[in-house]
Amino acid sequence: MNSEHHYGFETLAIHAGNEPDPTTGAVVPPIYATSTYKQDGVGGLRNGYEYSRSANPTRTALEECLAAVEAGTRGFAFASGLAAEDTLIRSLCVPGDHVVFPDDAYGGTFRLFSKVLGAWGVEMTPAAVTNPEAIRAAIRPGKTKVVWLETPTNPLLNVADIAIVAQIAHDAGALLVVDNTFASPYLQQPLELGADVVVHSTTKYMGGHSDVVGGALIVRDAELADKIAFHQNAIGAVAGPFDSFLVLRGIKTLGVRMDRHSDNAEKVVEFLQRHSSVSKVLYPGVEGHPGHETAAKQMKRYGGIVSFRVTGGEAQALDICNKAEVFTLGESLGGVESLIEHPGKMTHASVAGTPLEVPADLIRLSVGIETIEDLLEDLDRAMS
Repeated sequence: MNSEHHYGFETLAIHAGNEPDPTTGAVVPPIYATSTYKQDGVGGLRNGYEYSRSANPTRTALEECLAAVEAGTRGFAFASGLAAEDTLIRSLCVPGDHVVFPDDAYGGTFRLFSKVLGAWGVEMTPAAVTNPEAIRAAIRPGKTKVVWLETPTNPLLNVADIAIVAQIAHDAGALLVVDNTFASPYLQQPLELGADVVVHSTTKYMGGHSDVVGGALIVRDAELADKIAFHQNAIGAVAGPFDSFLVLRGIKTLGVRMDRHSDNAEKVVEFLQRHSSVSKVLYPGVEGHPGHETAAKQMKRYGGIVSFRVTGGEAQALDICNKAEVFTLGESLGGVESLIEHPGKMTHASVAGTPLEVPADLIRLSVGIETIEDLLEDLDRAMS
């Protein structure tokens, strides 16, 4: 593609990194199922390929596409979202450094920071992503190297003002990392708003079909990219060629899928707002949601994740999860099929008893792209 031309999102999602194969003209990048490469003489690497932990052409295609759709300059693909996060922190921090962390975050990320990186010597202070002054107060001058955001957060769907928090982080000499998994680059581009690093679980919306596990990091700064590239190779938690192929395939339809996810989620929200068993709907697209104005400013639409609380407490929440049929009871999110889960006992069990503990009456929906009438009937039946 002509790098000087400004292409639209959907065009980049379909074509970036997807140059026709020079040998056959194949329009889809091949799956290079190889571990090593013939060298043209000792040290003579053909197109830079030496060993597939260091680089693989299928992964290269994905990484180029990741950078393009997130408006970055370098993308890095990993074996999982947590592998990406761990590699990033080891690239940016050393024992004794400090991270400001969301007080509402994915349980697996909290476990990584509290149980793994904490034991390594990286300290963490939770702060409300919705409160810039709380984030500023949590920063330890000279020690805080990273301010970490999810927006919208998992599972309470709180919204952070990325531009404001970026300024706070940079004033303190720290980097802003934004987990953009819930929004996807189609709905939100944190690098354009001042973030330094974007994190994705590509398992979710980027892959989009619940058939692959992966992670990604995207940056603009060349020096930061070199640090991450070194650690990606040194640690080795890279995406394999088949997984890279699946994520690259998924990104091609990201735009149209996110529009349908958002369409369906908005109708689910309308249904839940009218239901007598629902005490609160958590969705940034709802006027009156504390993050609605911020989300409207920095997001194209509000996405496919909806959380809600029920009047009957934990027992009713569990009952609804168990009765749903079209909504599959399962962890994860972002696939074409709708999922329902109880965060307190499933994805966020690891934060029980901590400041990040989630309400027991909370249900999280990943609203898929099925026929909306079927989704609404299923919820109505499960909640009756």
